[in-house]
Amino acid sequence: MPEIVTTPISYFEVEMEYASPDIKMWLDRVNVVQALFVALKPWDITVDDVEIITTGKPSEQGIRFKIPKKLSSFFFGPAYCKFTRDGTSWETAEETIHILDTAFKALVGETGAIVTKRKTVIVLHAQPKTLQFFQILAPFVSTKLAALEPEPPNTMATVVKWPKRKLTLDGSGQLANGIFLRFEREFDGDLSYEEMAQRLRTDETEVFKMLDIEEEA
Repeated sequence: MPEIVTTPISYFEVEMEYASPDIKMWLDRVNVVQALFVALKPWDITVDDVEIITTGKPSEQGIRFKIPKKLSSFFFGPAYCKFTRDGTSWETAEETIHILDTAFKALVGETGAIVTKRKTVIVLHAQPKTLQFFQILAPFVSTKLAALEPEPPNTMATVVKWPKRKLTLDGSGQLANGIFLRFEREFDGDLSYEEMAQRLRTDETEVFKMLDIEEEA
């Protein structure tokens, strides 16, 4: 039987890269800010939730709208825009898509931005109900590495990268007896949010099956 786990800590991010940088979104952004503020108003944002980012490289500077009610934020700059949300689950996926789509449509309506690439990140900190976390990760330790010491290892980390996908498995640094899972995948800009969500859920299901774990109902 699969080990039952809970996921007390979770995070979702999607970064959307424009076909070409738009310097107006960096220097002349009043109309964009106003449009996004109006679009996100149903989630009770205030002026204090609008943050001007002036640090980092020019491509990293822009405006961030925090949505405290939904533990979310939407950022736009001259090269890309990004949506993030903490405390995510598949039960909130439809709502997450709705917030993201609302913000993105407001941005596109003012700028005409064309997105050619979407990079997604899902992070989960899973906590087993009965097993120690390393009992679940141990089968993925290379026998050659494990043989370097007579004592069994305490933890491990595995990172596997494909052309448009990356998977990280590790012990959690934030959760006692937890497993850290990070799923990264790149999508074309014209793929629907629903298709992206379906692919990401399949990724998670496949990894859970490989680890022989199952999320608590």
